[in-house]
Amino acid sequence: MKNGSPKTQKSLCIRIVSAVILFTFTFTSIIPPSYAQSVILPTPGAMVTPSMAYVPALLKGMTLHKDNPFQFDFIIDNGQSGLQGDELKKESQRLVKYFLASMTVPQNDLWVNLSPVEKNRIVPDALGKTELGQDLLAQDYILKQLTATLMYPEGELGKKFWDRIYKEAKEKYGVTDIPTDTFNKVWILPESATIYENGATVYVVDAKLKVMLDEDYLAANQSTSSQAASSHPAFSSLSSRAQTRDPGSKNGLLDSRLRGND
Repeated sequence: MKNGSPKTQKSLCIRIVSAVILFTFTFTSIIPPSYAQSVILPTPGAMVTPSMAYVPALLKGMTLHKDNPFQFDFIIDNGQSGLQGDELKKESQRLVKYFLASMTVPQNDLWVNLSPVEKNRIVPDALGKTELGQDLLAQDYILKQLTATLMYPEGELGKKFWDRIYKEAKEKYGVTDIPTDTFNKVWILPESATIYENGATVYVVDAKLKVMLDEDYLAANQSTSSQAASSHPAFSSLSSRAQTRDPGSKNGLLDSRLRGND
């Protein structure tokens, strides 16, 4: 009989947990961002069920004015919100505030963290004073509640989840003694964006996020940082891909690398 090491057993558990989180984040809508603050957040330990897929109103693009650099025309996609009139205007203003906050808050401070082992590292002070920071915290809170609900061992999906973990641990390592209270930190990061550019107007055609385990994030961070340092001292530690579509080019696509600290 094979006896896997505690580190190997924990790794298996973490990998499966991360897959559930990735599925949850990608294929369900927890709560529309525009309603994050208007809805009463669930109490700790409360069950949260997935909602139907939902596309909220989104800021999709903008037009710059060369004669007035402080004037912007924002392009809002109504999505499935059904908002009109004053409600749409109010929501559009919220999205514009999100954008302006992301442009003015230092890039290294664009994060929120509800890790129970990092109670003094929740949100940077500058971001926490903005609507963007407050709504990101609300989303992170509900995401954790939803994940815990789906993994609840007495629920239908949670029972299948843990049965699968125990089965694979038994088959691969000959053990079933896996702690169910293991804390697993994951990172939700920007991955790629496809941008259409026409004159002074830009439009986000597609944007994706990625989910990484803490150990994978730190490894990628260290690897990318080493490569960047060897090529250019101003390069930062993480990179994400952006594709800019240029109507004037022959193939229509120009690839570029955007780099920024997390």
